[in-house]
Amino acid sequence: MTLDVFRFGADYYPEQWEESRWPIDADLMVAAGFNVVRLAEFAWVKMEPTPGAFDFSWLDRAIDVLSQRGIQVVLGTPTASPPAWVMVQHPDAYRVSESGERATYGNRRNYCPNNPNYHDRTREIVGAMTAHYANHPAVIGWQIDNEFGQGDRCCCPVCITAFQRWVEAKYGTLEAVNAAWGTMFWSHTYTDWSQIPAPLKSAASPNPGLALDYYRFSSDSYVAYQHLQAEIIRQNCPEIAITHNFMGFGFGQIDYFRLAEDVDFVSWDNYPRMQWIFHTPHDPARVALSHDSMRGLKRQNFWVMEQQAGPGGWEIISQPPKPGEIRLWAYQAIAHGADGIVFFRWRTARHGTEQYWHGILDHHAQPGRRYEEVKRMGAELKQIGPRIFGTQVAAKTAILHDYHTRFAFQIQGNHPNFEYTSHTLDVYEALYQRNQPVDIIAATESLEDYSLVIAPSLHIMTETIADHLRRYVEQGGTLIITPRTGVKDEVNAVVNAPLPGLLASLCGVEVVEYEAMTASEQRGIRLCEEGASEQTLVGRLWCDVLEPTSAEIVAVYADGYYAGKAAVTRNYHGKGQVITVGTFADTAFYQALIPLLVDVKGSYDDIPAGVEAAVRSHQQEHFLFLMNHTGDTQRVSLKSPCVPLMGDQTSTQEVELAPYDVFVALIQQ
Repeated sequence: MTLDVFRFGADYYPEQWEESRWPIDADLMVAAGFNVVRLAEFAWVKMEPTPGAFDFSWLDRAIDVLSQRGIQVVLGTPTASPPAWVMVQHPDAYRVSESGERATYGNRRNYCPNNPNYHDRTREIVGAMTAHYANHPAVIGWQIDNEFGQGDRCCCPVCITAFQRWVEAKYGTLEAVNAAWGTMFWSHTYTDWSQIPAPLKSAASPNPGLALDYYRFSSDSYVAYQHLQAEIIRQNCPEIAITHNFMGFGFGQIDYFRLAEDVDFVSWDNYPRMQWIFHTPHDPARVALSHDSMRGLKRQNFWVMEQQAGPGGWEIISQPPKPGEIRLWAYQAIAHGADGIVFFRWRTARHGTEQYWHGILDHHAQPGRRYEEVKRMGAELKQIGPRIFGTQVAAKTAILHDYHTRFAFQIQGNHPNFEYTSHTLDVYEALYQRNQPVDIIAATESLEDYSLVIAPSLHIMTETIADHLRRYVEQGGTLIITPRTGVKDEVNAVVNAPLPGLLASLCGVEVVEYEAMTASEQRGIRLCEEGASEQTLVGRLWCDVLEPTSAEIVAVYADGYYAGKAAVTRNYHGKGQVITVGTFADTAFYQALIPLLVDVKGSYDDIPAGVEAAVRSHQQEHFLFLMNHTGDTQRVSLKSPCVPLMGDQTSTQEVELAPYDVFVALIQQ
């Protein structure tokens, strides 16, 4: 079974190195404490050099070298990067971007997910590969493809035709389509299914209803393509677990909740210092949000299938991990629910696009600082892995994450400086800095386990979700909503009601006006709640002017033409309450607001800034993780004694953490 013990290893590419090197690599892996590697996800041409001529002999030998030393493997289906001969035979299989440009050979993820010829080639390579390794004792898992969701929307003729059939299946008649999308606007009424286009960027501002449905269709296309492969794997390897390496919270072109349904466990690729992807310096809260969102996809523990092990880069090179950070980042993943850590990559490539994407070993393959750090962690996990494997993160707070809303904001951002992901991070970080565990879940998931639910800008609101939230509040829950919630219905039309639309009565408030501010503007927010500090908080980008119908005013605007009007309200409903926030704000705003209205005090909310605390539990055992994300020594005083699992195992309440150090202990009750 795949998920039977804690897994620790690396992504390995034996096909890129001379065979005489394989035993040397395997011995170094054993010394580092590895028990798993991922193989072959980019090796299609090596396994099928010409059409139908399969050769797995080299991979058999590589697996033998590893398995003889006790290292098992996860095999990747190689469909993310087809051989040149596949695309020469099927030039229609190249993806067409939203700008209308057809991809050419030379990168990866350049195929159309709906192309029938590519589907045929997929069935052949996946079928042959899984049949060959169906009963191999060293194969413990399959990874389907690689990193769905990296700029993957295809607008080729095949996809447009498939979209037209998708729309017909959803709506049934053209009359229903025209009504849903409001196509009378600009005289864009469709009289034949073949007239329905893709929302190419050349259209500048496409119909929002059409665009949202195309984004849903595109997401469904990758879900279906993954399912095609999953069916083959389960037919040939029914006892082996399947995963896909997701891309964290920052990537939003595919509904990950739906994509996760067809895998047995979620894994994801974690690169904390890839600044040109995240556009900001390394932020531990941003990484923690991704961990929690990946755990929330199936509400179970996950793997990190690619954990950063060195400086990354294709054309440019990122900052390298500082001494201790590789281990720190891996333990942060474990603290948030990872039961497997697989570093990318074992050895840095000498050729190809990723020459500068450094692995555990540099190009010359001589063990250095990064290897020794990984080796240290391997020794630790041999000791503590059996204790922490399978333990869970228990959260009483949930943040709702909705891909229909994400798609809608990708189509119409509402404000040039608003980002759904950044707004969610602002809310999340207020809890993260208090070391409050958080689940990131779908808006339709059960809420009964949570005392606090936050719905950041839940733009697309359905009757089902509105009723779901209403029942949660009636039964005693606390719900927080933020601006631009309930603005659109399921077909991306603005609701025919005062905002927040379907939630207006639940919130006891109506939005009577709103202002989109310039990027440099801000509005003062003055708290009215008893016991609040006299500090003036700050709203930015957007302000809803709230008119209570049954709610009480928690905060008012301190300036602007609506000074004195409600900015934050609270409405009691049933046994619970709804807090409506009328402005976008930074983390400091939520740090001040949430504790004022909700009891979120925990055991680790007063430890030094820059030190993260997290707990994993099983029955009566609770394991504390302290992680120092700073370059300074930090001292932490604990409220309960703990027995360290590493090093000196003497009960203590005083912990000293060196820069980028980690402390793991059993909490004594």
